[in-house]
Amino acid sequence: MHQPISNRGSFPVIFKEETSIPDTYRIAEIHQREYLLNGALVPWNGPVTNVYSPVCIPTPNGLTKKLLGSIPNTTAKETMEALDAAVAAYDNGLGEWPTMPVEARIKCMQQFVYLMIQQREVVIRLLMWEIGKTLADATKEFDRTVDYINDTIGALKDLDRESSRFQQAEGTIAQIRRAPLGVVLSMGPFNYPLNEIFTTLIPALIMGNTILFKLPKHGVLAHYPLLNAFKEAFPKGTVNTLYGKGSEIISPIMESGKVNVLAFIGSSKVANGLKKLHPKVNRLRAILSLDAKNAAIVTKHANIDVAVNECILGALSFNGQRCTALKLIFVQKEVAAEFTEKLSAAVAALKPGLPWENGVRITPLPEDNKPAYLKACIDDAVSKGAKVLNENGGFQEASFVFPAVVYPVNEQMKLYHEEQFGPIVPVVPFESIDEPINYQVNASHGMQVSIFSEEPAEVAKLIDSFVNLVSRVNINCQAQRSPDVFPFTGRKDSAEGTLSVFDALRSFSIRSLVAAKVTESTKTLFNTIVRDHESNFLSTDYIF
Repeated sequence: MHQPISNRGSFPVIFKEETSIPDTYRIAEIHQREYLLNGALVPWNGPVTNVYSPVCIPTPNGLTKKLLGSIPNTTAKETMEALDAAVAAYDNGLGEWPTMPVEARIKCMQQFVYLMIQQREVVIRLLMWEIGKTLADATKEFDRTVDYINDTIGALKDLDRESSRFQQAEGTIAQIRRAPLGVVLSMGPFNYPLNEIFTTLIPALIMGNTILFKLPKHGVLAHYPLLNAFKEAFPKGTVNTLYGKGSEIISPIMESGKVNVLAFIGSSKVANGLKKLHPKVNRLRAILSLDAKNAAIVTKHANIDVAVNECILGALSFNGQRCTALKLIFVQKEVAAEFTEKLSAAVAALKPGLPWENGVRITPLPEDNKPAYLKACIDDAVSKGAKVLNENGGFQEASFVFPAVVYPVNEQMKLYHEEQFGPIVPVVPFESIDEPINYQVNASHGMQVSIFSEEPAEVAKLIDSFVNLVSRVNINCQAQRSPDVFPFTGRKDSAEGTLSVFDALRSFSIRSLVAAKVTESTKTLFNTIVRDHESNFLSTDYIF
């Protein structure tokens, strides 16, 4: 058994001299002095915030986080100007963007994708430097985001084709389409600063809404190369960017009552606070992806090798910094020794290093306070009877933390209840299958669960127990969001609304219809409007 260590011992060197970094992955400082407002990249001459990498550089004074550049630190004044621009661009639904035909909006989005792809390499490098994402994962995030946009375009074409006909019932003829909702405030997390934000921003945008885009705390520079793509692809005021401290610049926006949709990925506490600021909450639609403490359940009937492999992927992909990460593993006592031994050995074998290094799995963490918090969680568990099982588990150096397998965890420990959002794998032994079920019943979250068992009756019972407690039950595999065509949501404090390529288009729009009694004059009227393309809404055009 091993306790968390702070001395290096035989642990490999993580942070290296800057001269040893391959030229391909080096990056020049980027000092952003403009932001997107009302269709223009507006110069910024005010205060700025420095952006530092989790990657540290050895100096005579010790390890120092590398300065990547700086970003505007805008104030409530600029924020309200952005709000005014978005409100004016929507113009009560009469603006250029919300009234634009679906096919024209699609062409704008295709232009955006084309311009976005031109910035692929620099965005990938920034994702590595800003948030410590591995080269493979940063590349996957960018490419998956492009695929998501293209899939969204395809889904909108399908949706519009379904709406391109008239329906008739009980002497009434109508055409039913989906219409935008208004101004959308889009806020996302640092862990997927491109993909997660775009899974709300893109469908909201393509459905005809105008956007206030609050950049994430980390990963903000990765969006800078894309600002011109937004500017060139969409009408002015359609997308406006916000920088600065959220508590200072978001409150006045919400208090104005002019935000129609809150698209937020983060904590339920923050989401609840934002909603309460709105003077007419009944008018506010909220699309939220929030807290999660997804559990894995490994029973005595599990294939242990499969369970170990999937639990490592689920718990430690991108250092465990995912809302869909497996953050608590229940293992039946009969197989606990075998499972924890294999899990510990596999975790100990994970390669630590810098994001661009070949085969690296564990990288530095972007949040300044995260290493101290993780240490506190481990210390709390150890003080209450748990041990760190894997070699080098809990090793820390500056922004780097090596994963710790902590066992046995119980309900008295912080790791049992709190979402660690980092490289700790808490393992809870159990006797009766009712124990993990009761955990989920009493939990404040309800996103996903992973069940590991090869026994049909047992799996069936667990499926039926969990399907009404969480939104996705994974069998013999890790929790995850993909494929993007599947619904992504949660129960309790984990989510509000549903996201997927298909569902997101509906989440950011409302069904609207034009109806009339079936008469000869109505038929003539509608036929003339459709034939002469007098209306963007009333149309039978078929988008190929």
